[in-house]
Amino acid sequence: MMRRVFERWGLPEGMRVDNGHPWGSGNDLPTAFALWLIGLGVVMSWNPPNRPWCNPKVERCNGVTQQWAEPQVCADHSTLGKQLDWAAQIQRQEYPSIRGRSRLDAFPQLLEVPRPYRLEDEPQLWDLSRVDAFLAQGVAYRRADRYGSISLYNRNRYLGKTHGGREVAIRFDPTVRHWVVSDLEGVVIARWIAGELSRERIMKLEVGRRRPPRNKPKRG
Repeated sequence: MMRRVFERWGLPEGMRVDNGHPWGSGNDLPTAFALWLIGLGVVMSWNPPNRPWCNPKVERCNGVTQQWAEPQVCADHSTLGKQLDWAAQIQRQEYPSIRGRSRLDAFPQLLEVPRPYRLEDEPQLWDLSRVDAFLAQGVAYRRADRYGSISLYNRNRYLGKTHGGREVAIRFDPTVRHWVVSDLEGVVIARWIAGELSRERIMKLEVGRRRPPRNKPKRG
């Protein structure tokens, strides 16, 4: 879906997103979706958790669109899609919101596409070095389980039983594309090849290992 949006409107310079799937996650590593956007040169900005007032315009727009489209009365996804298209057209092209003019009349440059995107051009647009530079800025923290294992992108990594229960810091070394694990005093404990961060995996959104679905207990 995002590729279709980008083909219509072009690549944004940045995206402000929340922490829900697929934009963000409960831990401190960006999702595969976010890594894909970063590789396209989109600057990512995450809202602080549980603070919708930090993104007021988008939150207000969501509320108005929901009122106009009335998803609760739509029979299916197709009907909802048509209602959303109608609401967007009214708000953008017809509603007299700015001194009696529509938003499109007031800002015709919004139809311009300064950063064009085509699906067939994505392999040339996408740059792994952007991902590496972004990851190199951050530090992730984990607490090893009693067996000395931690999880990175839903993959278990073994530090050794002597590190069981220990909190560690994980950094990404872009020069060799390794995860570097240290204790909180800075002593390196382990280095691992970051194979899940390959160009192919990120572009296919296959960075994290998918967890098997939980079987819900049957009710008698």
